[in-house]
Amino acid sequence: MSKRAPQVVPVDGLPSAVTIYEVGPRDGLQNEKTVIPVDVKAEFVRRLVDAGLRAIEVTSFVHPRWVPQLADAEQLVELVDLTAAPRMPVLVPNERGLDRALAAGLEEIAIFGSATETFAQRNLNRGRDEQYAMFEPVVTRARDAGLSVRAYLSMCFGDPWEGDVPVADVVAAGKRLLDLGCSELSLGDTLGVGTPGHVERLLASYDDVGVGVDRLAVHFHDTYGQALSNALAALRCGVTTFDASAGGLGGCPYAESATGNLATEDLVWQLHGLGIETGVDLELLLSTTSWMAEQIGKPPASRVAAALL
Repeated sequence: MSKRAPQVVPVDGLPSAVTIYEVGPRDGLQNEKTVIPVDVKAEFVRRLVDAGLRAIEVTSFVHPRWVPQLADAEQLVELVDLTAAPRMPVLVPNERGLDRALAAGLEEIAIFGSATETFAQRNLNRGRDEQYAMFEPVVTRARDAGLSVRAYLSMCFGDPWEGDVPVADVVAAGKRLLDLGCSELSLGDTLGVGTPGHVERLLASYDDVGVGVDRLAVHFHDTYGQALSNALAALRCGVTTFDASAGGLGGCPYAESATGNLATEDLVWQLHGLGIETGVDLELLLSTTSWMAEQIGKPPASRVAAALL
């Protein structure tokens, strides 16, 4: 493996440090056709910690009927040191998922909402307005128990059934999630159709209603090759939390030829080239990506991995 690193050329006005919120163990593996053994998943998390990732979403306490790839969630949490990184959350879909998270001793959870009516119905079996009634007791109970709560908002840039999604709808939906008591809102380009101007407009619209970038994260898919340019646009707007997946693991089942999440190592290469601190050791991250690719039996989608491995 090459030890090449990007030449550092800073750009004025960008954050000096960012948090990479690694979603590979949950969002990445849940979309794989192959069911990965729980000990392999635990080793994946350990390697990500060793590579310097400080926020790693470990799994989801969702019913195995819906996501069989994550049926081993309790076993995985028992095998993982939940204090190994500052943030080791799990996704919970409802109060039953929260009960499991509380029993497992988690300190942070995430919930998953929708900016559009159709996706809410298909993914949550509830309407867009009805989803908040489901989330409210989850967030309240979690906060009362001392947990922090992150909210994902999907379909922020486009919906496969409804087409373009009005920015005002995305802002209204996200603000309602934050008003429930969530500390962080991750804006998801579920289809990967967003472009930099759209990213800037959406972030500015949140600022217009009093939601600063300090409460926002971004979650880009690379379906149309826009994930890195969108990340740079968000960076220029002051965003400091970026979701990414080692090797570009994962994908969107609602978009044809979806190439998965923004690859962590591609994002790290860009950030390090800009002189922005991530805490991530690129060489160790690439080693982890290479190892995980062997476990799932296919090459990583990451361009940096393709160049250096």
